[in-house]
Amino acid sequence: MAIRTQLHQTASRKIVEFLSDGIILKSGGDMLELLIKARANDVSNVALHEANICPEFFDLKTGIAGDVLQKLVNYRGRLAIVGDISRYLERSESLRALVRECNRGRDVTFVADLKTLLGQ
Repeated sequence: MAIRTQLHQTASRKIVEFLSDGIILKSGGDMLELLIKARANDVSNVALHEANICPEFFDLKTGIAGDVLQKLVNYRGRLAIVGDISRYLERSESLRALVRECNRGRDVTFVADLKTLLGQ
């Protein structure tokens, strides 16, 4: 499966958007690999589309989200998850709380679309 990248520059930061036809984030190890690829472009801000993230990420009981977030903290990366995650939010108060908390901070952001991310 091919993974493509698109670099974006905003007024305050560079973001590397990872694109693929399949799932590219299934674990903390995958997050680390994406951060390494981003850093090769002198970027620590990563954008991933919801469609490229395994559905289990959004089920907090699996621990995948926690593993991914820990990698971001350990390696000082930032992640934007782009797309409609409402179907996951409807099923989980814990996920709704996590999204609210993340969107208050700076390390992980959930946005509806790339235009919103780049306008931030």
